[in-house]
Amino acid sequence: MRKIALYCAVFVFLAGILGAQENKGGLQAILNHYAARNFVSGEINRGDLDQILQAGIRAPSANNRQPWLFTVVQTTALARQIVSNNEDGNVLIVISAEGDGKTNGRQILDCALAAQSIYLAAQALGYGSRIYTGPMDSINRNLKTQLGLPNGHNAIVLVRVGKVQGNVDALSAASSRAAAGSKVQYK
Repeated sequence: MRKIALYCAVFVFLAGILGAQENKGGLQAILNHYAARNFVSGEINRGDLDQILQAGIRAPSANNRQPWLFTVVQTTALARQIVSNNEDGNVLIVISAEGDGKTNGRQILDCALAAQSIYLAAQALGYGSRIYTGPMDSINRNLKTQLGLPNGHNAIVLVRVGKVQGNVDALSAASSRAAAGSKVQYK
């Protein structure tokens, strides 16, 4: 359910941007993104991190409820409990919301939109980023106290942000994409 909601959120978000976007540079940033796998150690500039978080805060949400809480994990040991191959200096941004994280579709969608905004902002600033949903059950069972999640909150999604190898680009690093003709229909 969460993965379907996440994919729907990404589609809705990108469809809205592509429909309204007139800035060709912004459009290229969206079309050239990729989920990084080649992270290296290195600190994230605090000013850049603040901008990345602002992108999440400014994400659209149903009725402007903004249900999310962003928990920035900078402690390497804690980050590696969540993503075992996390590199020194990478940050994990855990996005949580009140509720069980499984049945409230609007909150899941809202958090997915925030994750997508964070993901794209990080890449626009020259960092690698990757969205994870797999660790959520483990976080919610074992790490909520360590992460300081408020009572009643559950992790929905997380975004990893970090430095990446310099010689990798979106075309060589990205998984192949289906042709638009096989994924778009007009009625």
